Amino acid sequence: MNDSSVDKRKSRLKYTLLGCGTVVIVALAIMTWFVLSLFSEPDMTGLPAHHPFKSVKAKERYVAHYEKRSEKWPVASETRMVETSQGETFVRISGPEGAPLLVLLPSAGASSLIWMPNVEGLSEHFRVYAVDNIYDFGLSVPRQPFKAPDDLMNWLDELFDALGLGNNINLMGLSYGGWLTSKYALHSPERLHRVVMIAPVATVIDLPGEWVWRGILSAIPSRYIMKHVMVNWLFEDLVKHGDEADKALVEDYISDAMMALKCFKFKMPVSPTVLSDGELGSIDVPALFLVGENEKIYPAREAVGRLNRVAPRIRTEIIPGAGHDLTIIHAELINRIVIDFLEQQVSNPCP
Repeated sequence: MNDSSVDKRKSRLKYTLLGCGTVVIVALAIMTWFVLSLFSEPDMTGLPAHHPFKSVKAKERYVAHYEKRSEKWPVASETRMVETSQGETFVRISGPEGAPLLVLLPSAGASSLIWMPNVEGLSEHFRVYAVDNIYDFGLSVPRQPFKAPDDLMNWLDELFDALGLGNNINLMGLSYGGWLTSKYALHSPERLHRVVMIAPVATVIDLPGEWVWRGILSAIPSRYIMKHVMVNWLFEDLVKHGDEADKALVEDYISDAMMALKCFKFKMPVSPTVLSDGELGSIDVPALFLVGENEKIYPAREAVGRLNRVAPRIRTEIIPGAGHDLTIIHAELINRIVIDFLEQQVSNPCP
């Protein structure tokens, strides 16, 4: 090989390495910008009429999608847009008037539609209020940033007042909604009858690092990433063993999330926290903690073990053959456990 050929090969290698290096630097810069944007404070001054959506057209697309999905709500319902000082909250109401009250709080990145597998059974026993979290996806409209748990607690206080719910409320939350339920049980126990925390995010044990990086990637509006990075991992039992109807529900939820990611301006939620031993032990409201045996956000038995140790008054139950998908893959079982718990009469202590 002559010197000219060697020089040409070195030159090609040099420019190839430079090109690859440039691509890597650009990719890292884009990823850094994206991650930092997730933690930036939203601008709540001079809100446009289409807030919290990216544009008028984005709002129209999302609302049309939401209304179409709402047609699958399995029971008769009415809807209300409730005004509070923090903004407007969308609530879907099902079940007979005069029945015991049950408020449902959804998981993060979802709306009240996440309760479709459960609401039919629950609304036979309760007046059900399914809420779109004011600082998440759905039809609720925040008018101020939410920076701390107390902001959300004050919102729930005002929401319950505006709905005329008074006290004696049953409150049930899934995942992020489960964490909100635990915080509200500490904040306003006098308003509550019983609470149910279904796989509450954090609350008992810190989130694993794997959940964090999967969550960040899932903020990218890509159906492939959402399904293969987050859903197939978090809902593993349903993906492997669920029936076709349940799997179709998951596809609907993915579609909901994709439409929301494309249409909403991003708002960083209030970070869920792990409650201290003292906080968990001081929950006086009768409480039920449900978790799937294959939960990915923390080891189910470790979570139950901690609760049994520091808060023995909280009833705990591990659901077999389920993970974070327990309300879908075992909807009837979850409903039965919840209804039995909420309808229990508090026994009077012996004199």
